[in-house]
Amino acid sequence: WDCGEFIASSYKLEVGHPPGAPLFMIIGRFFTLFAGKNIHNVAIMVNSLSALASALTIMFLFWTITHLARKIFVRDDNYTTGITIAIIGSGLVGALAYTFSDTFWFSAVEGEVYATSSLFTAVVFWAILKWENVADEKYANRWIVLIAYLMGLSIGVHLLNLLAIPAIVLVYYFRKYKATPEGIFAALFISAFILFFIQSGIIPHIVRFASYFELALVNDLGLPYNTGIIVFMILLIGIMIIGIAVTRFNIHPYFNLAFTCFAVIILGYSSYATIIIRSRANPPMDQNNPENVFSLLSYLNREQYGDRPLLRGQYFNAPAIDTKEESPVYVPEDGKYKLTTHKLKYIFDKKYVTLFPRMWSSDPEHVNAYMQWTKIDERDIYQPQADENGRPLRDREDNIIYDRRNPRRSPSFFHNIRFLLRYQLGHMYFRYFMWNFAGRQNDIQGHGYDRYGLREITKGNWISGIKFIDALMLGNQDKLPESLKLNKAKNRYYFLPLILGLIGLVYHSINHSKDFSVVMILFFMTGIAIVLYLNQYPLQPRERDYAFAGSFYAFAIWIGLGALAFTDLLRRILPAGPSAIISSLLCLLAVPFIMAKENWDDHDRSGRYFARDFAYNYLNSCAPDAILFTNGDNDTFPLWYAQEVEGIRTDVRVVNLSYLGADWYIEQMERKAYKSDPLPMSLGKEKYRQGSLDIVHIIDRLKEYYDLKQIMDFVADDDPRTKHIPNVPERVDYIPSKKLLITVDSAKVVSNGTVKPEMADRITPVKFEINRRYITKNHLMVLDFLATNDWERPIYFAITVSSDNYLNLEDYFQVNGLAYRIVPMKAESSMYIRGSIDSEIMFDKMINKFKWTGINDPNVYIDENVARMLTNFRNNFATLAETLIAEGKRDSAKIVLDKCLEVMPDTTVRYDVFTLSIIESYYILGENETADSLANRLTDHVCNDLDYYVSLRGKFSEDLYYEKRLALHILSELGRITGTYGQKEKATEIKEKLDNYAMSLNFIR
Repeated sequence: WDCGEFIASSYKLEVGHPPGAPLFMIIGRFFTLFAGKNIHNVAIMVNSLSALASALTIMFLFWTITHLARKIFVRDDNYTTGITIAIIGSGLVGALAYTFSDTFWFSAVEGEVYATSSLFTAVVFWAILKWENVADEKYANRWIVLIAYLMGLSIGVHLLNLLAIPAIVLVYYFRKYKATPEGIFAALFISAFILFFIQSGIIPHIVRFASYFELALVNDLGLPYNTGIIVFMILLIGIMIIGIAVTRFNIHPYFNLAFTCFAVIILGYSSYATIIIRSRANPPMDQNNPENVFSLLSYLNREQYGDRPLLRGQYFNAPAIDTKEESPVYVPEDGKYKLTTHKLKYIFDKKYVTLFPRMWSSDPEHVNAYMQWTKIDERDIYQPQADENGRPLRDREDNIIYDRRNPRRSPSFFHNIRFLLRYQLGHMYFRYFMWNFAGRQNDIQGHGYDRYGLREITKGNWISGIKFIDALMLGNQDKLPESLKLNKAKNRYYFLPLILGLIGLVYHSINHSKDFSVVMILFFMTGIAIVLYLNQYPLQPRERDYAFAGSFYAFAIWIGLGALAFTDLLRRILPAGPSAIISSLLCLLAVPFIMAKENWDDHDRSGRYFARDFAYNYLNSCAPDAILFTNGDNDTFPLWYAQEVEGIRTDVRVVNLSYLGADWYIEQMERKAYKSDPLPMSLGKEKYRQGSLDIVHIIDRLKEYYDLKQIMDFVADDDPRTKHIPNVPERVDYIPSKKLLITVDSAKVVSNGTVKPEMADRITPVKFEINRRYITKNHLMVLDFLATNDWERPIYFAITVSSDNYLNLEDYFQVNGLAYRIVPMKAESSMYIRGSIDSEIMFDKMINKFKWTGINDPNVYIDENVARMLTNFRNNFATLAETLIAEGKRDSAKIVLDKCLEVMPDTTVRYDVFTLSIIESYYILGENETADSLANRLTDHVCNDLDYYVSLRGKFSEDLYYEKRLALHILSELGRITGTYGQKEKATEIKEKLDNYAMSLNFIR
């Protein structure tokens, strides 16, 4: 996901995604200085930063656990050998348990911010305990100042560290004051204020106040850009100096401490100056372009990701009744800051607004998930659709169709809380908690329910490791499919870390209630409080367990204290020394050892070059000077790494469609980057600026295909007549035809290699229809590129781009490896491939150019993301072989098929539905022995899956409908293929199995 971007931004000090991580970037840059001449070592060095930070985190955790254990076990500094062993043993058990926990280990071996963020949390929590030891000594408050400085620094890595503030304040309170319920409440209130002051005060408002000065001095007084920032910073520094000096000399220790802490927080926070400095240099990666105080504020507030309600807001079916203008958008122009637009906020019908809204997203997929998780019946909250006579419309099964745009009433507050408990807490926190301390079934991301309301019972669950409970949950675990049995992320801990942690929790609460309260508040703030704050919608694009690493850190403290509890129990019947040794060894074997053993294979990333190789293959799917459209982080960030760090194919311009609706990104596309020239576009800056052409309606006023260049001229025209639609009083940006045409100069596309000379007779204008009511700015820009490019540069879509971004251009796609090239030749798309295939280009890339490092190595961990990507490769191999056979190039087809089996054997990439065409191609080539072997193996896989589906009982037997249907489809196709190519006995056997399984599953639909 983000690793490629973080490594690239560290290596060249570029600007990553909001809200940025400037301190991580600076430290990462320092580490890359040790890469030497081998450019591949850059990634190793940034990954080593995470490994080192994680190792230090464990060291501080060990010291924290031993500190807390000592306060329980040691009285009057009466140390004995047995007590020392018990304390050190508890520290080892807890620290090593966290070392080998799923979430922490995952972050420890990747170039991401979470390992460094964990280190900051560990250090500040340890530091307040060090302060506790010397609180009555002179200059003890230097530990508080250190903590404040580390908090300021951590803002430049990640904000998670700030959640340790309530625990730190409690330690301070318990050490300085006699604990009372009122005092504890007051301490928690003060901690909440400090947290709010830093997160919602210092972080955004320092920049916001600077923007007020900048606007006043530049726009009102006519001074140069950045004058207001300089004046504000001088005033801020002056106030801090005066405040520290006055409070010091007038003996106000608390005020002096507050001013000093404020000053060092600002000092740490100043790492964000790096963001502005580097953005003003206009590096190729310059996300949000935060080169002035206004764009920096937007960057810090993560405005590109939208907003979500927290304390009060709308339900998902709330009708918007109005909009209101909020924060203004300024851009520098002619020596002033010009107000271009305001950010708009929707006003919702008050009947659909609630306190503490949990179900707020109106995305149709999210709405479906809300209703599945809370068991809402749409008839209760929506009006039925009606025909012109007012009669309810019905579907094929005679069910009434309800209109999602016409709400009847809002969901109840009970449904709201049910979603919080079942999804946000149950699925998105406690499931991850159990992953870390009970076990995990596999690494396949699940959402609890799929979009059709079926439980995803084979995806992303936690398991106990006890067969009886597993069977109770899911059916017969002995009949699990091989894909789940052999999944390296199937980790069993037998509940032991969880049990030991709960024992430690109870033991801690009994023996030291104050410290227990501190650890509990840390556990809550870095876990459940994050859930409440994030207010996540369903169908998250990735697992989010990394956000809760701090909570798991706190629980690891209790695991360590659980070992201490065992020592305490044993020393009632054994001497102190032997009891400490026995309990420590038993707990080490029962928890950290088992966790390390179970987690090793799915956390060992040695030999994994997939992201780099996939990026290399994507880029080398393109012709020289190409434009490659990608979609989202997973598609784009590895490509940026390949170009920025390793210098691979810098002539290719990677265009992220997710960003292309933003004016700052479009402006970057107008700049040259390495060997890539600016993108061709006709729309000027004033046209794509935020607030302009954000949505362009499609009004089919012209009933014929219309030249796309003229359409773009029409959209860009400011003539009022181009913005007027009959019977609509407002100005409207629109395209007057859904039928679009890209003209072609035949001689030009042949001469520049877009079309081979022997295919010149197939050249045709590109005709396509956009069957939508409107398009957004990113799709408008794609149309602008297509219109302005005039077939000069090759234009590609990555094969992982979702089809709704293709704008119905699929019939003009040509598969070139991992990208579809737009060519002026029409071809019908098939079930598994879009457009046509140039077998010569495809063969050269798949066989000679692409990299496949480690895919066929069974010792290299292939997770779900990689496995899903590899299905695209297997599909490409299969389709290429079919094309070569159709062209009579049988020898080449066999090379392709053999290469596929070589680089993606069943031992690492399980045979799937795309293996069907490989089997059929082998039969066509007369390679019956190979085809039979593949057919037998695929049959075994499918029957193994179906045996599991048949074994499910109760409520689970109704789920996995689509998995069952796919398995039966594969079995049916295997029967057809083997029967067609003379394997009658095999085909009959498969047919019998198919009938038996279909009957057992009652699969007659």
